[in-house]
Amino acid sequence: MKANTMTTTPMDDTEVARQALRQANKRRESFMKIREVRAVGLRGATPAGGWSDELKREDSVHTLVAVHTDDGLVGIGSVFTSEALVRAALEVLRPLFEGENALEPERVSEKLHRATFWLGRGGTVTHAIGGIDMALWDILGQATGQPVGRLLGGMWRDRVKPYASLLMDEPEPLSEKLRMVAEQGFRAFKIGWGPFGRHDSRKDEEIVKAARAAIGPDAMLMVDAGGSDGRWANGYKWARNTAHMLADYGVSWFEEPLKPDALEDFVSLRAASPVPISGGEVFTRRQAFMPWIEARAFDIVQPDVTKVGGLSEQRRIGWCAHDHGVRVIPHGWNTAIGLAADLQFAAAMPDTDLVEYISGSAYVDDVVQTEWKLDEDGMLAIPSEPGLGIQLDPVALAKYADSDFLLKP
Repeated sequence: MKANTMTTTPMDDTEVARQALRQANKRRESFMKIREVRAVGLRGATPAGGWSDELKREDSVHTLVAVHTDDGLVGIGSVFTSEALVRAALEVLRPLFEGENALEPERVSEKLHRATFWLGRGGTVTHAIGGIDMALWDILGQATGQPVGRLLGGMWRDRVKPYASLLMDEPEPLSEKLRMVAEQGFRAFKIGWGPFGRHDSRKDEEIVKAARAAIGPDAMLMVDAGGSDGRWANGYKWARNTAHMLADYGVSWFEEPLKPDALEDFVSLRAASPVPISGGEVFTRRQAFMPWIEARAFDIVQPDVTKVGGLSEQRRIGWCAHDHGVRVIPHGWNTAIGLAADLQFAAAMPDTDLVEYISGSAYVDDVVQTEWKLDEDGMLAIPSEPGLGIQLDPVALAKYADSDFLLKP
């Protein structure tokens, strides 16, 4: 019986290169080591926050995070916390994330949350973990060639309506600002803080009446009282009476009308209000949101991805709210990276059809390579490129931060 034989021939250079690429891709898909995490604060164009103790343009309250991997990929995140606090948090977290798998954002983030519970849930450490989490989702998207929205569960939409968010002012200057923003193509607007709720009910109505007249009867108008301000003095009765006034002007929701810990008053207000009640921007992690969602304290819950613990936490909060019949519209007074994350989140949630867009912020408009553009319907396209889908412009970023944090170690 003749034995079977197999003849082999040497592989040519092309096949060798293909096999090496397949092996590299296989390694990349299974493990990519976190090499370093850097942080840099944005300064020089910090927008006013409307707070009683107002921000200065040189204040650092928006901090960018860059996660570097051993494969050379870099993911970016954004944190609504000062640079000094984020850097301090990273020193605490460093032994926990160095060498971890950058392709497992949800597991790594949960590990960091669990390992630092003794520092106190919420605040700086949670914010910093959220920035890392956002950057890890960006890396996973780049490594798999997929937009983050698809990795979060699927693309329910490819565009979303942004609402221009700006601070309130006296009626005349506010009207002028709104008309200018409307000329840019926005069809939805939120006005907040400023003099609203700080003088008397007549002043409040004058402001809202002027805003409605400036944007016309068909545009969406939302009102943010800013009840999380440290000097907020109004309570339930003011909020109830104001909600009825807002209904006369077709306001789509009334945001933070009470102090952020007044759970029972929020429950009562939601039951009595003719307009939807929203809030939750100051909360961190899903555990803080659960009692409010279960108590039906909000019609609309507003987790902020730059505070809440990242996209992993924001998604969990979103589905919990969805299951309880509560709308999820993310709070987004942050940066271009936070906006990009909110867009991917909106893609992955069935009912999230709005995102917040700070009007006139350099940290949103000036630091990206591709300009944000509204279509003829006032909608913003959700980036379909891998990861968060945006690229920072190092030259533009250098005006506000040390852009070297993006360079490979």
